[in-house]
Amino acid sequence: MSPGQWVACGLTGVVIAGSLVGYAGYRDALAVQTEDIDTDAWGDRPAQVEGIHNILLLATDERAGDDAEYSVANGIRPDVLVLVNIDVDKGGVTMVNMPRDLMVTMPGCDPAEDKPGITTGTVDQLNHAMFYGGLDCQGKTIENITGVHLDHMVLVDFAGFQSIVDSVGGIDMCIPEPLQDPKAKLDLPAGEQTLDGLQALALARSRDTTENGSDLDRIKRQQEMIGAILRKVTTGEIMSSPATLYDFFGSVTDSMTTDSEFGVDEMAELAIAMREVDLGRMNMVTVPVEDYNDAKVQFMEPQASELFTAVAAGEATAAEREEPGDGEGGESPEEAVDPSEVSVHIVNNVGTPGLAGQVEPLLAGLGFTVTGSGNPTTRAPEQTTVYHAPGEQGRAQALADALVSGAQVEEAADLSGSVELVMGADWQGVELEAGSGDGPAAEPGGALEGLEGTSADQAVDCG
Repeated sequence: MSPGQWVACGLTGVVIAGSLVGYAGYRDALAVQTEDIDTDAWGDRPAQVEGIHNILLLATDERAGDDAEYSVANGIRPDVLVLVNIDVDKGGVTMVNMPRDLMVTMPGCDPAEDKPGITTGTVDQLNHAMFYGGLDCQGKTIENITGVHLDHMVLVDFAGFQSIVDSVGGIDMCIPEPLQDPKAKLDLPAGEQTLDGLQALALARSRDTTENGSDLDRIKRQQEMIGAILRKVTTGEIMSSPATLYDFFGSVTDSMTTDSEFGVDEMAELAIAMREVDLGRMNMVTVPVEDYNDAKVQFMEPQASELFTAVAAGEATAAEREEPGDGEGGESPEEAVDPSEVSVHIVNNVGTPGLAGQVEPLLAGLGFTVTGSGNPTTRAPEQTTVYHAPGEQGRAQALADALVSGAQVEEAADLSGSVELVMGADWQGVELEAGSGDGPAAEPGGALEGLEGTSADQAVDCG
């Protein structure tokens, strides 16, 4: 089996890696701790998108047992919050980091057991939702502020992170300058080196060694460490024998709590579906934020909403591009039509409730004028098709060119002044406009361009 096929073992070094427990035959030996989540009590929820799996990954600074030495504060609050978007059809993974110091409006959570609950509309720090209402409240809050349907939740403790790093034989990192942080028990020289679990944990947690004690800089470091774990897993060394495989799986599952619907069988099914994904299509980004006050941050708009809209609609991963000329559209294309000259009516023939409404702001963001949306009435083609009035093929082609999978272009005599986009079974989404600056290794025109982040295949070079 090729290295790329083993990437299924390492969704942020934890989720897909643990998923292969069942696939490898260890299901009965390794149990995953679960927690019941009452999503029915969350109220109206965002629509699910076929082929998309959204998993909330949390790493907690739990204040008991093995983790007690890292802090003296009371309560459990996640130190790392990642929205993991898995696109099975396109073969890609997008991980969206959210700062723990992000200020948000809470949806409200009822008291439960030893949790005090929180009133709807309270503005507080994102990771405090766990303290107020446990995993249930944290998931409800994330879904509420992002508009992204959560399929599952995974909680990993920091002692488990240490075990995971040790189980892969340490991770290779570039430390550009000596780092000392007594609070985190961190003391590292400069240069390329292999960190053991304790060193990796200290590096992941340290804020005092980042610029201005920034949580955003610490997120960048954690993304580099996630990539290092993934690269280590995909070398094949972990998979070389049942003993090393078992040790790795044990380190993952011993530290993991999931929702009760995300058992080993479900993990294995997802892992098998993603076993061919390439490291270059496993992207890690940080949600755009701006200063709030007292070293806190808030969403930067409209950039944050645009990112979450893309994730919610299944547009975070761009399809692998075909060479020019592979699709339809004629031998001599007409002069390009500006999107602002194109009025579009969107028709949802995919069967996913709410999909047309999710696509509407994406097209509007590209400059198209959306006149409305709905379900099929007169035309319901199996394949995605853009219909146009006689003589207006150029407008239809401009819209078709903005779609990930392209579209058939057909004339419809009953149309006048606008085109009609009918989304069919081959629908793969909208090619969002390219941004600028450094970011993950996303395809040109993808939803992630211009965002802070990296991809799992990009190692930091000290040279």
